[in-house]
Amino acid sequence: MSISTNDLKNGMALNLPDGLMTVVEFQHVKPGKGGAFVRTKLKNVRTGAVVEKTFRADEKVGHATIDKREMQYLYREGDDYVFMDNQSYDQMNVSTKTLGDAVNYLKEGDVAVLPSWNEEVLGCDLPAAVELVVTETEPGIQGDRVSGARKAATMETGLVVQVPLFIEIGETLKIDTRTGEYLTRA
Repeated sequence: MSISTNDLKNGMALNLPDGLMTVVEFQHVKPGKGGAFVRTKLKNVRTGAVVEKTFRADEKVGHATIDKREMQYLYREGDDYVFMDNQSYDQMNVSTKTLGDAVNYLKEGDVAVLPSWNEEVLGCDLPAAVELVVTETEPGIQGDRVSGARKAATMETGLVVQVPLFIEIGETLKIDTRTGEYLTRA
């Protein structure tokens, strides 16, 4: 299916010769001389690279419909993570390479949104913050309350996060999935 460049919107997915892209930004330009054109900033869905591309006004481009399915993470099988569709109960294996950094935040039973295109999973959309349990960290020493001092803590998924000195093993923490930073105790 193709659409006109005049109908572009932010977040729209396009199937271009360069690959599958989403529109980050676009601007219609009508110079005083010559034909109108559309200047865009596109993000490659697979690599995350952002490129600028200019199209003629009313040029036809391939439109891609990205299906976002809510799925529950069940268990890990080798290098794959097994997810179950919450509507159809179908199970699907997704490679750790496809999931990227999301593997640091997923624990069994968690629900995530998996965007896919033509049956190919493109990644994993996580909530802004997740709650994880501390499995390993140095013990906090009484009176060791230096303002802003941090120590490393290993979470149940294997993610290592810098946390305040008072955090102990077994505590549940809220972690920002965009930056991987400690937010607060849960």
